[in-house]
Amino acid sequence: MRILWLKSDLLLPLDKGGKLRTWHLMRHLARRHEITYLAFAEPGTARSDVEGMKEVAARVETIERSDPAKGSVRFYADAALHVVDPLPYAVGKYRSAAFRRKLDRLFAEESFDLLVCDFLFPAVNLPEHLPCPSVIFTHNVESEIWRRHAETKRSVLSKLLYGAQHRRMLRYERQTLRRFDGVLAVSDADRETLAHLYPDAIRQPVHVVPTGVDTAYFSPVPRDQQPVTRNRQPVPSLIFTGSMDWLPNEDAMLYFCREILPFIRSEEPLARLTIVGRAPTPAVKKLADAAGIVVTGRVDDVRPYMREASVYVVPLRIGGGTRLKIFEAMAMGKAVVSTTIGAEGLPVTNGTHVMVADDPASFARAVVVLIRDADRRQQLEVAARALVVEKYDWSAVAGELEIALARFAGRRAGEINPCKSPSLVLDT
Repeated sequence: MRILWLKSDLLLPLDKGGKLRTWHLMRHLARRHEITYLAFAEPGTARSDVEGMKEVAARVETIERSDPAKGSVRFYADAALHVVDPLPYAVGKYRSAAFRRKLDRLFAEESFDLLVCDFLFPAVNLPEHLPCPSVIFTHNVESEIWRRHAETKRSVLSKLLYGAQHRRMLRYERQTLRRFDGVLAVSDADRETLAHLYPDAIRQPVHVVPTGVDTAYFSPVPRDQQPVTRNRQPVPSLIFTGSMDWLPNEDAMLYFCREILPFIRSEEPLARLTIVGRAPTPAVKKLADAAGIVVTGRVDDVRPYMREASVYVVPLRIGGGTRLKIFEAMAMGKAVVSTTIGAEGLPVTNGTHVMVADDPASFARAVVVLIRDADRRQQLEVAARALVVEKYDWSAVAGELEIALARFAGRRAGEINPCKSPSLVLDT
């Protein structure tokens, strides 16, 4: 197949969950299909990042664009300009005449068998009529993320602002899903949520592409290579990894440090926390002012940090899709404590593969138990690693995606005249 793949950013560097998922899936698809990749790129993007995309795409096209730093004056000014925008802010900021012109040129130059819109955001730039079958790859149910944001805010003004964004995202998500011939989700939970929220917007059943993991890359240190500690008790070490400019991750760490960590330290005073991930917001950076909390920012390799940790924590209160971070931790043989939302959509069993707890005291208790009980911790580690190795390596997941894409392309191409397909002009 000749595939046109649209995304809001380049995949390199591989520093976000959505990037990692797409990279591994495209890497397998590129062996048998010709992919043209169109995305925005930050000014000054390293040429090596653009050229590196050739590993997963035969052709790479970019449109220059930059986001203001979160928390900056420009960020708040930009957000204020979108207050009266009928589109949600997270979508409207990606409107681009240059992106639309590039799309028109690609459609004029080449005949594609399938268009894949990766996340909701690039869809704001699609023309009214598409000349080929189309699929949208939803890594999250975006409206659910904004609903949960609104629910967790304490001030009346914040609830009003996030509630308005939730309603706009509901409208945009419904309109956008209606445009595509196929919808991909990353979990059964997301599939059910989409079917519940938008029963009349989706043309055929949502196809689930489960989360995978590179089990060769994310692997435990062999026991004969682990450092030996004699006559001293190791310091309890907790870790969280993720893009720290993503609001659900920021909320998770602020919540953990304020509400959960004090419970843990009441029983394990020496427990330390390492927060690893790109672009920490000012609020996250400030957490490092407290003793025993380290905020690393972007690192080239998260594995050394993960290997040093006793317990991997996922205290998410907001989210959608699935968390690649949990599968990576499981592949590394790490004991995981997560909220229900953090583990949402993943095929894990509480008490067997991970520990799940939702209120601060219960979450802290689960962490303390795993710190103190090495045998219990090892049981989780072994079961978690075994699950992902057996069923969720990326090669198996990519095969399922390839079958789904071929089906979507063939069904529309054989049954519907693309030029007369139902379409919708979004409010712009």
